[in-house]
Amino acid sequence: MYLENKNNPEMEMTSAQGHPGRSSLSSPEALAGNFGELRLLQGISERRDTQKLQQSAVLPNGQCVIHTEGFVPVRQDNGHGFSVLNILRGKTNSANLSERSPLLRFSQDESMTYMTLHDPGFVGEEAPWDGGSPDLERRYRLGSEVTNLSLSRSSSEKSVPLENLNLNFKLTSNVKCCFKISKIAAMFTIVVLCSLFFSMYPDRDNPVRMLAVSPSESFSMNLTDFRDNALLKLQVGGAFSVGKVDINTQDYILIQVEQTEGGRRRRAQQVIHNWTIPLHSDRSDQILLTKTFEIISSDPIVVSVQAFLQEEEVVPLSMTHQALYVNVETQVAIAAIILTGVYVLIIFEVVHRTLAAMLGSLAALAALAVIGDRPSLVTVMEWIDYETLALLFGMMVLVAIFSDTGFFDYCAVKAYQLSRGRVWPMIIILCLIAAILSAFLDNVTTMMLFTPVTIRLCEVLNLDPRHVLIAEIIFTNIGGAATAVGDPPNVIIVSNQALRREGIDFASFTGYMSLGIVIVLFSSFPMLRMLYSNKKLYNKESIEIVELKHEILVWRQTAQRINPASREETAVKCLLMQKVLNLESLLRKMMHTFQREIAQEDKNWEQNIQELQKKHRIRDKVLLVKCVFVLTVVIFMFFLNSFVPSIHLELGWIAILGSMWLLVLADIQDFEIILHRVEWATLLFFAGLFVLMEALAQLQLIDYIGVQTAMLIKSVPEDQRLAIALILVMWVSALASSLIDNIPFTATMIPVLINLSQDADVNLPVKPLIYALAMGACLGGNGTLIGASANVVCAGIAEQHGYGFSFVEFFKLGFPMMIMTCMIGMCYLLATHIGLGWNM
Repeated sequence: MYLENKNNPEMEMTSAQGHPGRSSLSSPEALAGNFGELRLLQGISERRDTQKLQQSAVLPNGQCVIHTEGFVPVRQDNGHGFSVLNILRGKTNSANLSERSPLLRFSQDESMTYMTLHDPGFVGEEAPWDGGSPDLERRYRLGSEVTNLSLSRSSSEKSVPLENLNLNFKLTSNVKCCFKISKIAAMFTIVVLCSLFFSMYPDRDNPVRMLAVSPSESFSMNLTDFRDNALLKLQVGGAFSVGKVDINTQDYILIQVEQTEGGRRRRAQQVIHNWTIPLHSDRSDQILLTKTFEIISSDPIVVSVQAFLQEEEVVPLSMTHQALYVNVETQVAIAAIILTGVYVLIIFEVVHRTLAAMLGSLAALAALAVIGDRPSLVTVMEWIDYETLALLFGMMVLVAIFSDTGFFDYCAVKAYQLSRGRVWPMIIILCLIAAILSAFLDNVTTMMLFTPVTIRLCEVLNLDPRHVLIAEIIFTNIGGAATAVGDPPNVIIVSNQALRREGIDFASFTGYMSLGIVIVLFSSFPMLRMLYSNKKLYNKESIEIVELKHEILVWRQTAQRINPASREETAVKCLLMQKVLNLESLLRKMMHTFQREIAQEDKNWEQNIQELQKKHRIRDKVLLVKCVFVLTVVIFMFFLNSFVPSIHLELGWIAILGSMWLLVLADIQDFEIILHRVEWATLLFFAGLFVLMEALAQLQLIDYIGVQTAMLIKSVPEDQRLAIALILVMWVSALASSLIDNIPFTATMIPVLINLSQDADVNLPVKPLIYALAMGACLGGNGTLIGASANVVCAGIAEQHGYGFSFVEFFKLGFPMMIMTCMIGMCYLLATHIGLGWNM
């Protein structure tokens, strides 16, 4: 357990000046030999202020002093120098504890343990600390949370009485503790209530009825035991097509829901609901369609199914029914409340976004259980898009092995050389390459390859990687909208059979969208420069200070992940926390001598390139060749999958197979190292988000948005209807896609827009509406952090490197860019369809 301290020369000086018979961290053999007596912490402390110690007592050589909160020295006579630890709790200065006592404890008053060491043998040559006793106490305080180590950073520059420091610390700690307890209590109460609601109702028991209908033979069934004001939910499976049926030339199925309401004192009233479903010419496709019908009373319901075909044949169907006890408006309100709650948790960072998605999924499932539509565990598992998860996992493994070659550092140096020390040309080049690649590759794959290179490049240029990464994400989502394979909503649109009959195929869709996206793309660069005009892309400190701060953050996160369950793990956590203290001391000295100036363009970029090329080289050329070969094959297969239908491999399968190839070629022995680099929190977040969005769809939220959009379009005068429809579909799609997943939203809006275009009272062409839907769904992903998959993936990778950005940080740049790009896209739609009359 040897911790290398390359950035702290005091540690090396301490080891060199140590007295005989005293162990130090620079000797692993001595460290291992003394581990049984807990000598891990001897010799790691920095130079101490020994004047107070000499006033209290004169200690012989080989003894250590353990300081409590009041800094009262306690003598420990032991021939070995350090074998018994006196760990004092709170303000108690007399406690008889043995070496079996834990190294860390939590006090009742301040929730902290005071356990520090002083070795009088380590006397440095420099001046004592400037902070006095408050700084000394802060640096000697080792707490259960690593973040508490850096409280009151400015205390080293001021001389504050110890009593005031303790009082302020107690008040701050009490307020934080109350807030934390209140937050946990509220969230735990909500989780318990949702769990109870979910467990009180059984899974929906929907037996599937297999039936066959023909022009000469129909099917009917009677349904009873319905409550008043309930909803009947029918799900029908068959060889259907999306769109409005033409009863003169097309085969279709007619489903009638009939209910007769009557009583002794009033006349019987018959209510009939008709549902017409067109049949696909190719009877091999199986599509599930769902629709809800209002039930006016608890009287029996008759459901009849009849086929209207051009030829005499039999059509096989499957049907299930479910009674819902809440109307559509109430379901939409519940779904909106749940979605708002999830966004509040993510925006204000109350919990991690992964836990927020899981809590939202639980609340949505509990709501479905209450209304009588609780899904089974198998159904919930089917809601998860495993192809996306497989793609993410496979690419994460590929990038994890690729990073061991040093290729990303090498690319960062080459990019620095191309930019000639200029930042904005480099940012524009990176964003442009990301946009072009995302037009042909998946956005997630593009950001997985670009994020490590960008982080290393920013570290070389002394830039803040967060701003550059957000800019790359924005242009990745913009570029993905240019082609039919660049973004999942475009793939859904092009693969729709009804839209293909309307003339929207791969070539026409790509040609129209690419022209508009090119205009949006080049118009976005001035907007990006304007938004970043008040932001300082450069770090204010020198690159040495920035790297040291980042190293302190990484050491803190490493120590925070350790949950001391044994004496050895406790000692290791103490070592890591002491490492943080040592680095903070070095950082204060560097900050004291550094003159803060905003970094300017690098004038000595040629000399820096020579130094960086010596430092950042390809570490493993053989592994690099293997990685390049496998990654080239994977990307080539991604292209072929989009253009060659005979390749029966989805993107997830290609990524998984590529990762297996590379694992075999690279001869990975320690597989856990690779698994540690996989962003499991990101994968779990996507799984929770898939369940949440599908549950919200089951609560009629997405259908409600589509129906209300269609009603607004119908209410517009006919001469202005097309222009208003384009604007409305564009902005509704953009705003909805920034809040919910654009994949189910696009799949829901396609049949709504097709039916709207085929409505004789509306008389609108379908192509402009579909292009507006695609433009808004793709560009809307820049609105929020969870608006697109690439956003979440990039944030997870950046967080793993210590440069994570929050929801608000992304929103400050992403939402204005989304508004601006949607404005340009809207102008392009109006100019082409209204001004030029395309696709009319």
